[in-house]
Amino acid sequence: MEQAQNIVYLTGDTHGRFDRVIDFCLLKGVTQENTFIILGDAGLNYFGDGRDTLNKQVLSELPITFFCIHGNHEMRPGPELGYELRHYHRGQVWVQPAYPNIMFAVDGEIYDFCGHACLVIGGTYSVDKYYRLARGWHWWADEQPSQEIMAKVECVLSERDWRVDIVLSHTCPLRYEPVEAFLPSIDQSTVDKSTEQWLGEIERRLHYEQWYCGHYHIEKQIDKLRFLFNDYALLPPISSVAEADARVSR
Repeated sequence: MEQAQNIVYLTGDTHGRFDRVIDFCLLKGVTQENTFIILGDAGLNYFGDGRDTLNKQVLSELPITFFCIHGNHEMRPGPELGYELRHYHRGQVWVQPAYPNIMFAVDGEIYDFCGHACLVIGGTYSVDKYYRLARGWHWWADEQPSQEIMAKVECVLSERDWRVDIVLSHTCPLRYEPVEAFLPSIDQSTVDKSTEQWLGEIERRLHYEQWYCGHYHIEKQIDKLRFLFNDYALLPPISSVAEADARVSR
C-alpha cells in the first residue's frame, strides 16, 4: 500500500529511551518524508559522550525525520556540539551533518507542517535541580527560555497578529499545570515557574487551534491543550486537529 506523505507524528519526552518510538515507526511503516516530533527531553544531548552517539546512530537508521524540541534535561544544540543551522519546513533547525534526519527546533521559529503554522517554544525549569546538583548529575543553566528567546517569540507573534495554528512547547501555560502530576517530594514554593507564567501571558493573547506539550509525564487533554508522554498525536494535512488525534490510535 502506498504510504501517505508529509505525515507528522508527535509524542512526549523520551529521555534517551527509544524502544517504543522504534516500534511505533515500524508499525506505521513510516517514510523519510514523514516527521516525528519529540516535545522536549529527547535525551540525545544529555551525556555528551558515546551514549548520545549510540542513540543518534539508532535513530538515524529509521526512515523518518526526527524533529526535537528543547527540554530542560538536555544541552541546547549549537556549534559547540557540532550542530549547523539548516532550513526545514520553512524554519531554521539545528542539525549534525552525521545525522541529517535528526533535527532540533529553534525556539521562536514558525514551521509549516501539513499546512499548519506551528510555533515552537522549548525549555523550562528543572524541579529536581538541587537534587541533581547534590549528586553531580547534569544540569544546564540555560534550560529556560532566555530574554532574547522571549523577545523573539513575542516579535514573531506580533508580526502575525498573534495568530498561529499550533503551539509546540515543552512545558505548558501556568493555568494548565497538571497539579496531579506534581512530584510529592518537591516543595512547589521553591519552583521557578517564570516560563509557565510567560507562556500563560502568551496563551491569553494568542489565537490558536491546538497546543501540544510534554514535560509532565502525563497524558491529558484540557481545552485546546494536550499533554503527551507515551502516547501519540498526528498532524496529517486535514482541517481538523481533533480528527487527526483520533486517527493516530487506530
